[in-house]
Amino acid sequence: MRIRILALIGALLLVGGSIGAAVLVQGAERHVTKPDISGTPYLDVISPRDGSKPRENSVVVKVRVHNFTLAPSQFGKTPQLGEGILRFSLNKVPDTVDASEEEEAASNPLGSGRVIGRSFDFPQFAGPNGILAERLHSEGQYSPATEPQIYYHGLPNGLFRVVITLAQNDGTATPYHAVTHFRIE
Repeated sequence: MRIRILALIGALLLVGGSIGAAVLVQGAERHVTKPDISGTPYLDVISPRDGSKPRENSVVVKVRVHNFTLAPSQFGKTPQLGEGILRFSLNKVPDTVDASEEEEAASNPLGSGRVIGRSFDFPQFAGPNGILAERLHSEGQYSPATEPQIYYHGLPNGLFRVVITLAQNDGTATPYHAVTHFRIE
């Protein structure tokens, strides 16, 4: 009798754990827009999650790259199919924007009416990636990266938008990108 009860409890825990894991995986996949065509490149933003509030005035933006190879040794060279670098672009939504415009900017990141404010893609905010941007004359537009992450620091309070774009070896942007928002208070 005791063995049956333990077996039943074990089975219930196993089923409950499986259901819980499935719910968590579905929740995580909600933030990823997977392409309809197999093998198409896409990005999964690991951090910061859309709408998050970092505790400090700095943030590490991390992404997972799918169906595309980051090729640091090919940086600045001839474009090759399916390989390249990342372009991180961090902009602060202006403080003068009212709440409805701010909500629209956060909920419709690719719309034509999005509000783009001050860029933080400079050496004093983006560190080594900002220095590289300065060398490539892309400071204020984007920070190039050969790793799937970037560290921004010294950020003021406010709502920020990060656009991460896959780019060819020579830095030319591709149409594949991801967007996330965070607020520093």
